[in-house]
Amino acid sequence: MNDPAPVKIGVLVWPQYTDWPSLRDAGARVDALGYDSLWTWDHLYPIVGSDGGPIFEGFLTLAGWASVTERVTLGLMVGANTFRNPALVAKMTTQLDHMSNGRAVLGIGGAWFETEHIAYGLEFGSGFGERLDWLDEAVQIIRGMLHGEEPSARGERYHAKSVRNHPSPIQAHLPILIGGSGEKKTLQTVARYADAWNTGGDPDVLRHKDEVLRRWCEEVGRDPSEIERTAQVGGVVIRDDPTEARRVANEIGARNGGWKGPSFAGTSEQFVARLRPTIELGFRHFYIDSPAPFDDETLERVISDIKPALEALPVGAR
Repeated sequence: MNDPAPVKIGVLVWPQYTDWPSLRDAGARVDALGYDSLWTWDHLYPIVGSDGGPIFEGFLTLAGWASVTERVTLGLMVGANTFRNPALVAKMTTQLDHMSNGRAVLGIGGAWFETEHIAYGLEFGSGFGERLDWLDEAVQIIRGMLHGEEPSARGERYHAKSVRNHPSPIQAHLPILIGGSGEKKTLQTVARYADAWNTGGDPDVLRHKDEVLRRWCEEVGRDPSEIERTAQVGGVVIRDDPTEARRVANEIGARNGGWKGPSFAGTSEQFVARLRPTIELGFRHFYIDSPAPFDDETLERVISDIKPALEALPVGAR
């Protein structure tokens, strides 16, 4: 039996209710601590707490981080397909790959937050079904462009014609990550086009969604082992004293528009126990959320205490 893939841990640094110097420095700190991946949202209004606060744009946040980081991969978790023409997204991500010396990941999903679409005058479609159809059309164009092809749009939504992407990405295979877990459409798109898949939920939910993805892979003729599984963990505060952890979590929540705060506040041992069932399912790439004010102690403890403990756990057959 092959050795399991190494455990990878990333951080989704929230771009809401903060200022640029703090957001920039948080990304640099994630890189310096040795995390594997660095992500931010692709939203135009805050999505946690009140939507009336400040928020920074996703792609420009990644571009700023590219100049202050050296090793961590950079991506949107996940890009809103409705915001931009997909051919332009492929071009923008290719430039991010050059700016970061080959560290870009193209994260994308169907989009869901109607409020920001109405405010910015962006098309939202008739519902999730139509937006997921748009996503499938979009990723076909994006994948072709990233792989040196000159794709044309095949559906009704987009109109690209033999579109070129020159220069090519630095990476020989710039990865596409698709977020979502819809069983009829999203997971079919993942099976067709994605290099990585992001989802969330308890172990029973993850097990079921993984089984559905495997069925789609079989139907479209894809090896499911080619698709990296990534799991969202949510907001985390790590302290030796759970009472102190909850106090910090409450402060973070108050900063973010009256949010109740990170869902996990406790010790390193408790957090490892929480993740253990997901490790046993075979998931090996996790990310934690980091809202402002960015909690440096938690970021340090996840790397120094939690990652080694997760790597020591047995991995499932998958």
